[in-house]
Amino acid sequence: MKRTFIVFTIMLICFQAYGQKPRARDLGVPFAGKTGVYNAITDVKGVEVGYSTIISGEGENIIGEGPIRTGVTAIFPRGRSKKFSPVYANWYSLNGNGEMTGTTWVTESGFLETPIMITNTNSVGVVRDAVLKWYVDTDWYNGEGWWYTYPVVGETYDGFLNDIYGFHVKEANVLEAINNASTGKIEEGNIGGGTGMMCLGFKGGTGTSSRVITVKDSTYTVGVLVQSNFGGKRNFTVAGVPVGQELRDTLNYVYNAAPKSRRQDGDGSIIVIVATDAPFLPHQLKRIAQRVPLGIGIVGGRGSNGSGDIFLAFSTANEEAFNRDNTTTIRTFSNDLITPFFDATVQCVEEAIINAMVGAETMEGINGNKAYALPHDLLIETLKKYNRIKE
Repeated sequence: MKRTFIVFTIMLICFQAYGQKPRARDLGVPFAGKTGVYNAITDVKGVEVGYSTIISGEGENIIGEGPIRTGVTAIFPRGRSKKFSPVYANWYSLNGNGEMTGTTWVTESGFLETPIMITNTNSVGVVRDAVLKWYVDTDWYNGEGWWYTYPVVGETYDGFLNDIYGFHVKEANVLEAINNASTGKIEEGNIGGGTGMMCLGFKGGTGTSSRVITVKDSTYTVGVLVQSNFGGKRNFTVAGVPVGQELRDTLNYVYNAAPKSRRQDGDGSIIVIVATDAPFLPHQLKRIAQRVPLGIGIVGGRGSNGSGDIFLAFSTANEEAFNRDNTTTIRTFSNDLITPFFDATVQCVEEAIINAMVGAETMEGINGNKAYALPHDLLIETLKKYNRIKE
């Protein structure tokens, strides 16, 4: 145990020296599959992610004043500068106690025409309206004089830590997330829409991961971003190890003055966005979205009654597929070759959730309510105990 602690301390010093947070793989957590350069959804060429994080105040919750622990996440399938450039997409819900706007048209049309926004439960409306206004201000539809659109906005509930009935997400926060969108390495944990979230008995938030796949001499990428706010500690599993059971008496949520709620252990939500550059059609992307729950189940999710588990998958291939006036020619992918993408999706979801928890930091919110970060040292010790990390 002493050696483990020394190694862990050295690791932390190294990461702090370079201004980086460790991720799950940095702690030695074993995962299957080959990652992209950033091990992030942004490994899919063109995808950009931006955040707005709102943290202020402490102590007693005064509605409209705080404390505030919330934010907004923006995901652009082809990048912000591409403007109106629809991608094939589809979605799936494991348990529908949540919201993702615009999904009926995604199913009907087969296209995602907008960026994807993620925020807290009570801010879906203001985010949707702000995106619509942004379309007008930036001529998103490239000079078309008549258009209709249905922004895609997902949510999870952060009311344990955040003054959620104070409605603190504003248009300026939506624009900040949009304008900050970029490729490359992206932050995890208490960031963007995931700022005030909890997961599997510990602090949760935003996480990401990617996989690179070779099929018939061609290389493709699958990337995932999660806003993770679900599950009970009793089911929390890492690399097949019952970490939640091992740490069941350690660092539980602190309720000093919990809000009146029907919330039961295991309730919560998770939004999962899957991106790929493989040329899949909408019905195939539905199949990929339907595999997301397998990754959630591996880490301990059960799709409880009080959980909003909603997933959307899109493909950046076939860039010229959308055309209002003419027929188009597209590439398609054989169903007989799709299974490796199912595997990759499951692997990415599993790792993205653990990355969100590893990246999250202990947070105190309204009324002194506190969600504790997953303790890295105890995680490493537990995995060593079960021989999942070798000495």
